[in-house]
Order: sequence, then structure tokens, then C-alpha cells
Amino acid sequence: MGITKEDHILSLPVVLKLISFIFTKRYLKKAVTKAQKKDGKKCKCSCKESYSVYVYKVLKQVHLDTGISSKAMGIMNSFLNDTFERIAGEALRLAHYNKHSTITPREIQTAVRLLLPGELAKHSVSEGTKAVTKYTSSK
Repeated sequence: MGITKEDHILSLPVVLKLISFIFTKRYLKKAVTKAQKKDGKKCKCSCKESYSVYVYKVLKQVHLDTGISSKAMGIMNSFLNDTFERIAGEALRLAHYNKHSTITPREIQTAVRLLLPGELAKHSVSEGTKAVTKYTSSK
């Protein structure tokens, strides 16, 4: 059975939609202060941050009747963490090469172009540009 070429092509927009959705939701949120104890110290959060909420929302946008197992969700979470880590590392390297101390959208865009293959990079750059435009217009 396996994954056919058609399945791979159909999954490209899903991946792009997921990445765009996560960036938009994560970075458009207003700063929320953490709960503080009575003595003024911050509470330590025992929960681990995950992308499962975003993956589930995008899955429901694309396939309403499809669910996802916790094991598959863990794999998706690892995939997204790895992807963002790679992009951030490459963007950091690019900023360092250019003697900059700040990672700008330009470094992230270049990192995406370097890390992702062909068509996926083109679509990712356009989705990222759209997300940055949406963010700057909301300020």
C-alpha cells in the first residue's frame, strides 16, 4: 500500500496550512501574564508545551471525519519541534555570519529556502510572508 505521489502532493497544502496556522495563532496572541503566588513569585508550569491543539484544529479544517491517535499526535509534535528547531538554528547561523544579533523575518525566510526542498520552500515562504503581513497589520 504505502504513500503514493498523489498523497504526497495533497499533503503539501496541509503541511503549509498547519505551519501558517501555528505561526499565526502563536505570535498574534497578546502577552498574558502568568499566575503569581501571594508572595510575588511566579508559579512553575508543570505542563509541557505542545502543538497538539493546532494539529487537531488544522486536521478538522481539512478532514472533518478523521481523528488522530495519541501516538500519531506525538509524532506530529516531534516533527514540528524538529522543523522549528532546524529553521531557528539555520536562521541563527545566518544572523551570525552577517554579524547581526537579531533574527529577522529575512533570516527565517532564507533558512526556510535552504532547508526545505523546491515547491515546499516556495509555498512556505509565501505563507510566512502572509503571516508576517497579518501580524504587522494587527499592531
